[in-house]
Amino acid sequence: MIDKIINTKNVDEADLVILSAPYEHSVSFLGGTAKGPNKIIECLDNYLELFDIDLKCEPAKKIKTAKKEISGLKNIGGKEASKKISTQYEKIYNDHKFIIMLGGEHTVSYGALEAISKKENPKEITILQIDAHQDLRDDSSDYSNKKDKFAHSCVMRRVHELGFPIVQVGIRTYSKYEYEYWQNNKNTITVFGCDGKETPINKILESIKTKKVYITLDVDGFDPSFMPGTGTPVQGGLDWHYGLDLITQIINTKNLIAADIVEVSPQKESALTEFGAALICYKIMAHKFKNKLIS
Repeated sequence: MIDKIINTKNVDEADLVILSAPYEHSVSFLGGTAKGPNKIIECLDNYLELFDIDLKCEPAKKIKTAKKEISGLKNIGGKEASKKISTQYEKIYNDHKFIIMLGGEHTVSYGALEAISKKENPKEITILQIDAHQDLRDDSSDYSNKKDKFAHSCVMRRVHELGFPIVQVGIRTYSKYEYEYWQNNKNTITVFGCDGKETPINKILESIKTKKVYITLDVDGFDPSFMPGTGTPVQGGLDWHYGLDLITQIINTKNLIAADIVEVSPQKESALTEFGAALICYKIMAHKFKNKLIS
């Protein structure tokens, strides 16, 4: 029998669910993010080594992992898509089920976090956002003829309005509207940019005041040399090993309740981005269930 990371078809019995949300509607530059989830899963289940070189074991052998896709996301607006995602996410999310959602454009994160906000106090969960962009616009009207409050560029503002505090890492471009919103909400939005010097990880950890954390990873948070296949690439992002170290330290010191990986836009000439996203997904799985692996 061939070893697989996704090793069960029964979502109810799974420890972890890989939830695909292949939604794309408001991309502002390069498209293709709707194809991201399937490409990540293809890499995850066919091309990754099961052996984790840090933990020196095969996490997939002890973690029951299922996959599920949210259907009906094609050709609909962000508000409607968010409602569909939220409804499906809420059915799966509980204390005994860990979800890693794969997008799609960053808008999908709102659906997940809206569902979580119905079951937990948002003020007790910090969003760790790895991203090149703040995504704090109120709507898309400054760059699009469509005034869309659920565009990918608005997702973290909508999430913040739900009550979640946000720590942003890797930010290196933003509009004046985002800057103004951040400055007016500095008590609940903390920003660590990329200026050529890596922020000490302990400083980021100290900025997270809650025990519970949700990670939202836009792959453009990494430098494009590591993650070239994304809709809005920006030079000068996180180093690969630094980013992995940050993610694992968050998991090992906080209570990671869920995560998402978004904005993978597969390229014809390179599978580097989806492979990297799959590696990160597996790394999150391994460290989240580390106690299960050594038992």
